[in-house]
Amino acid sequence: MSDASPLARHRELIGRVRERCDRDPAVTAALMYGSFVDGSADEHSDIEFWLFGPVPDPAQWIAAVEPPLHVIRNEFGAHVAFFPGLIRGEFHFAPATETGQVATWPAGTAVDVLKGSIPAPAGTADTTADVCGRFANWLLLAWHVGRRGETLRRRDALAHAQRHLLGMARRAAGTTGHRPTPSRRAEAELPAWLLAGLDRTHDDVGAAWQLGRALWLRLDPHPPDKLIAEMDRMLHD
Repeated sequence: MSDASPLARHRELIGRVRERCDRDPAVTAALMYGSFVDGSADEHSDIEFWLFGPVPDPAQWIAAVEPPLHVIRNEFGAHVAFFPGLIRGEFHFAPATETGQVATWPAGTAVDVLKGSIPAPAGTADTTADVCGRFANWLLLAWHVGRRGETLRRRDALAHAQRHLLGMARRAAGTTGHRPTPSRRAEAELPAWLLAGLDRTHDDVGAAWQLGRALWLRLDPHPPDKLIAEMDRMLHD
């Protein structure tokens, strides 16, 4: 009996990637990560892999799994395949000597080893201070370039700041299950008051600072008072 579930095509592609890894001696180790490993996948989910070894032509390797509609190389160096049915497959190809980097991934990252020997992720999770500090870093960049008149660059920096702001919001709400992608299911998992506050920050550095400042003071028992005071002064000029 055929699998008629909404995830049948995803599982078929995952199985083909596993088989391709087994057949290819150049791939010394491989793993899958993401929603299909942590159990949260649905019909809109990507399939995501790391493959280690000297693969000379990543696009050709992917096509041997199943001919895609198109393959691109994204800004992070990963190859993204668009398979029939508009299923996205993200493939990271790396030298065999880099398998050890998996151990530096954030604590709690779920992986499914498809081939070879790969260390379990055992990295240190980001602290609240890390997340708050990164928010301030990007927000300050957005403020500076905006004052210079670089509107598009300000929006780009503000988008990065918002990612960390969303991470702060999740910590404040106690819903930290999607730390790698904090926007995932945010509408279902964050309270209305936080969603309303986040909605006001999309193109407003001042609004982002007001929400971020409130969350920072709420989350961090030892906030950098001097930095916060200076940002209060500068961002309200």
